[in-house]
Amino acid sequence: MGTIQVLDEHLANMIAAGEVVERPASVVKELVENAIDASATTIEIHVEEGGLEMIRIVDNGKGMDREDCQLAFERHATSKISNARDLFRIRTLGFRGEALPSIAAVSRMELTSSTSSSEVGTQLLIEGGQLGTISDKAAVKGTEVCVRSLFFNTPARLKYMKSIATEVGHISDYVNRLALTHPSISFLLTHNGKTLLQTSGDGKLLHVMAAIYGVQVAKLLLPIAGETLDYKWSGFLSKTEVTRANRSYLSTLVNGRYVRSYSINNAIMRGYHTLLPIGRYPIVALQIEMDPSLVDVNVHPAKLEARFSKEDELCSAIEQSVKETLRQGLGIVRPMATQPKAKVVTQVVQPQFDLQISKPETPQSPLLAASPRLQEWMAKQETTSKQVDVVPHIALSLESGTVKESAVNYEKLEFAKVEAIPHEIVQATMLDQTDTRESFQPYETKIPEQLDIAQAPSLAPHSTNEISGEDNSATAGTDQSQPLLEATNEHETDSPVPVMYPVGQVHGTYIVAQNDEGMYLIDQHAAQERIFYEYFMDKLAEEGISSQIMLFPHTVEYTAAEASKLEKRLSLLQSFGLEIEAFGGRTFIVRAHPHWFPEGAELEVIEELIQFVLETGENAQANVVLMREKAAIMMSCKASIKANRFLTHAEMESLLNQLRKTSSPYTCPHGRPIVIHFTGYDLEKMFKRVT
Repeated sequence: MGTIQVLDEHLANMIAAGEVVERPASVVKELVENAIDASATTIEIHVEEGGLEMIRIVDNGKGMDREDCQLAFERHATSKISNARDLFRIRTLGFRGEALPSIAAVSRMELTSSTSSSEVGTQLLIEGGQLGTISDKAAVKGTEVCVRSLFFNTPARLKYMKSIATEVGHISDYVNRLALTHPSISFLLTHNGKTLLQTSGDGKLLHVMAAIYGVQVAKLLLPIAGETLDYKWSGFLSKTEVTRANRSYLSTLVNGRYVRSYSINNAIMRGYHTLLPIGRYPIVALQIEMDPSLVDVNVHPAKLEARFSKEDELCSAIEQSVKETLRQGLGIVRPMATQPKAKVVTQVVQPQFDLQISKPETPQSPLLAASPRLQEWMAKQETTSKQVDVVPHIALSLESGTVKESAVNYEKLEFAKVEAIPHEIVQATMLDQTDTRESFQPYETKIPEQLDIAQAPSLAPHSTNEISGEDNSATAGTDQSQPLLEATNEHETDSPVPVMYPVGQVHGTYIVAQNDEGMYLIDQHAAQERIFYEYFMDKLAEEGISSQIMLFPHTVEYTAAEASKLEKRLSLLQSFGLEIEAFGGRTFIVRAHPHWFPEGAELEVIEELIQFVLETGENAQANVVLMREKAAIMMSCKASIKANRFLTHAEMESLLNQLRKTSSPYTCPHGRPIVIHFTGYDLEKMFKRVT
């Protein structure tokens, strides 16, 4: 007698359950996907004790008649595919026909379904895979599946279940993905009677993301869309100030199915390159549509992974789309996501009496009399300002476009705010009045006739007398090839960063600046990192990089394996402007390097570049762009001013002007924010002046 035998149906279902039903979240996944395939528009998921006690799924889909209810629990019984050709054009979420019999084999299941609300439905009771009773039951159109005592007959699987909180987290996570994939379906998820998720089903992805991540996060999302000849994608991605600690918030949705695609996730992260800190990840929901023949979803037992045709083309297009979207949506970081409330404007009206009382003439200051621009500005303010009487008769409250009469509280009357004189008018007035200029200087500070920037101290990274009181003017302009923060007055340049006027420094690290829109804090190291990064990237991209001969050539020595690898890649180093050659054995000699290398850190930069080349794979030439970027980041960090460097007013102004000229002045190359903006409302709220 042979040793091979055919397993009976019940044992085969229990073995299949080990693959299909890994945890309670797997049950929720399979049953909810069946409801979606049944064209349901409303799906309710009720869970108790992490799903181990009870999972109940209610939908308003097509429903099933009595015959289909019985066939649904047969192995490999499905209505989704009929021949082998359908496997290459799968448009549904489920198609194998293993879910229901596998779940029923390890639980006590009750199924109620009806194809019409006017007809009698069918109820099935199944325990441990054994069909119990079949009866008629009054039911509305749709299907209700109740799974109780999950894994009651497989104690080994039940023993290794995680905590209730962990299991609920897995269930919530997958229902969130399904809600993102199908925004036109209304989802309701509860655990022990507490609502965890509820979506409206209005078809708007942004509303689903607001229900999942919160309204404040939804306000900081950017819409993304694009297409190629084979693919079309749309969705939302978060701004750089909204980050999470892991990749689980990257949701890739392909043809209505959530899949885990490492290649697409990496393409999204490359689009965020240098805009996020290390170890932080964005919130992204990306819906991708394509012909079903271009994707294979049958490569994973749980159908969580997919294989794409023309994957490189898709990833490249998505990466570029993310970059373009972020370029349009980047902005200065706000410390809090608050919006000023609508202010109540109180206007006081009182009968006017013409008493013909002549006003005493106010003596005019000699400065106002001699400044035509200041006189013109003062006249304009006088004609546009409104008088507020201190003895009101009627108070009108203007709120939300509605006029209401109310009693007047004399203690809360606010006078019209006095508008500050614009900076340019004050400056012009000072130039007109040389004899009275000093009287207008706050704290007795003197403004020179002309600020000679050529004599201002340089912000070169190699300056040694940073904190001392020595005069640095002699060292200014020593290296005109580096972007040494030339102070300019080109405020008219088109820049996403507004003009900011420096006020001072905090701990020699952060610059405090202001303008009409509020107060700004600028990380001086991060700001100059961005400036140098773009400068070095431009230099490294130039053809025929010019080099300067070193007075004392630098020699480096490596192991035999590293020396053999480096000898084959000397041409790559030469493309960086290094003149390097083998010097016998395992030694190499560097005779020249680009003149714009950070002064004082040339040898360190050279050794870092050599290390980059050694760590690059066999296809080193293809990674030359990535190597240039790494080199630019490394050099910009070494060249930038460090913390505890106290700057003069001219240096701070120069730094801010140079930052405004960069293409991406919001983050440093490592992804940290450069500027934080506090509006006037933010400041007033922190000091409890407003609510």
